[in-house]
Amino acid sequence: MKLLTLATEPEYTAYDFDNYRYWKGPNLSIGQIYPVEYARAFYEGMQAAGQENIVNLIRCAWAGSQKYGTLVWSGDIASSWSSFRNQLAAGLNMGLAGLPWWTTDIGGFHGGDPKDPKFQELFVRWFQWGTFCPVMRLHGDREPRQPQVGEGGGATCRSGADNEVWSYGEEVYEICKKYLLLREELREYTRLLMKDAHERGSPVMRPCFYDFPNDPKCWELETQYMYGPKYLCFPVFEPGQRKMSVYLPVGAKWMMKDGGAIFDGGVTVEVDCPIDLMPVFVRQD
Repeated sequence: MKLLTLATEPEYTAYDFDNYRYWKGPNLSIGQIYPVEYARAFYEGMQAAGQENIVNLIRCAWAGSQKYGTLVWSGDIASSWSSFRNQLAAGLNMGLAGLPWWTTDIGGFHGGDPKDPKFQELFVRWFQWGTFCPVMRLHGDREPRQPQVGEGGGATCRSGADNEVWSYGEEVYEICKKYLLLREELREYTRLLMKDAHERGSPVMRPCFYDFPNDPKCWELETQYMYGPKYLCFPVFEPGQRKMSVYLPVGAKWMMKDGGAIFDGGVTVEVDCPIDLMPVFVRQD
């Protein structure tokens, strides 16, 4: 089977929405159609050229884009804790909107020095969370920038620092390796989630109320989510955090993925979250 991935980046230079016009009308009336038609143009063109199983990495989408092999990433975001926190809301809303293929630049895109311990912590927490996202993807323009190699054209665009998992030191590498192996362990489970998304439109990552609509508290939770129906995930969004209180929804029994006691749903428990661990509970029924 052929698989072709193409990064496409439609964007405005100036966000003067009331001044843009398309063939179909003014931007304020039909502007959201543009991402769908953009994805469609690439998809149908590649299909006509004989491509199969087309997937295009793209940073804009709207209802209907998923029909055209769209894998959406959240754009060139800041390498900061606040930006990291925002990605969870973005991914959950994207899934609920019918766009299950979604990803983010692990570690953020703009900035971050792999040798800086403060950034290393952010990177680790983002990497752990990325393991339980629809698509796990490391990308970013790191500091310090490389020397300029020429005076014209593309040579004036300086490359960022190294950004591989081994670029962050031995301790970080071992944590990343642990989570890469975990992602591989989840391969078949993730395939089933993608199949369900294709056939039924079910989000791969989803708010807790999706699986537990009768638990009123699940409608209020903003920092935890389900990865499919089985895994309850608790990203660590604060620097230096090593403990957290987590809520376990009513309607199931729960056990931490690394083992331990089984808890009834409807309770809040305190768990450890050392730097090498993002708390994840496994549904037991």
